[in-house]
Amino acid sequence: MRPFLLILLIAVFFDMSVHAQTSYGKNQRAGHYLSTRQIRIYYEEYGKGEPLIFLHGNGGSIADFKNNIPYFAAHYHVIAIDSRSHGQSKDNGDSLSFEMMADDFNALLDSLHLDSCMVIGWSDGGIDGLLLAMRHPDKVKKLAITGANLWPDTTALTPYVFEQIQKNSAGLRKKNQTQEVKTALKISDLDLKEPHIMAGQLQAVRCPTLVIGGDHDVIPVLHTVLIASSIQQSYLWIIPHAGHSTPVFEKDLFNLTVWEFFKKPYHRIEGPDTFR
Repeated sequence: MRPFLLILLIAVFFDMSVHAQTSYGKNQRAGHYLSTRQIRIYYEEYGKGEPLIFLHGNGGSIADFKNNIPYFAAHYHVIAIDSRSHGQSKDNGDSLSFEMMADDFNALLDSLHLDSCMVIGWSDGGIDGLLLAMRHPDKVKKLAITGANLWPDTTALTPYVFEQIQKNSAGLRKKNQTQEVKTALKISDLDLKEPHIMAGQLQAVRCPTLVIGGDHDVIPVLHTVLIASSIQQSYLWIIPHAGHSTPVFEKDLFNLTVWEFFKKPYHRIEGPDTFR
């Protein structure tokens, strides 16, 4: 075997081994803390290039993107964040809102001297991404969201899921109110009581946006369609035979499609182009 080919194969194997062994969300080599807005927000950095942030869902953490970070780190400077009260971003305060989270992410971007970035948001992270683009429009260059909702009722969440959230919050209220239980209740109540975004407010999202949902998502398809139709520069992608966890169970297709969306200029499809 030629020496340069052997070296290349060793390098590829080593890179694959590093990714396989990486403990996303608990990687001391990639992890950092920022003290801001009365909390310490935890984030991890991977790769080089244009910045891209990952925003996880309710009760989740950076680890939820273990199927996606390695792919995008090959193309971007990935910044994966534990939102406040989640993962290693501790917050013992008595309030929690999506607006607070969006402003946290803006503060983090400011601290890293980043004027703008790509954003991938899943579930609550999709809501965070929308609000980041609405409240700090210059910070979001392109936005890809999957499984987001605009308000908390059975038109935006399936009745089964909304009932489960109600039961979870009710059960937590009956427990001894330790700090751990208080945090869990705060997180559960977030999805029970928020967000409160009117479809018309999405006109404030100025960046190209890819709106994603599974055809059997916990977010009804019509609600996902509403989100896409309310954003001026949007594409809609409903994945067949898929639920809420598109970055996990549809990871290969998800990664490729989002990457292609990021790298290609937005093209409004209208007039004769609609016959393509």
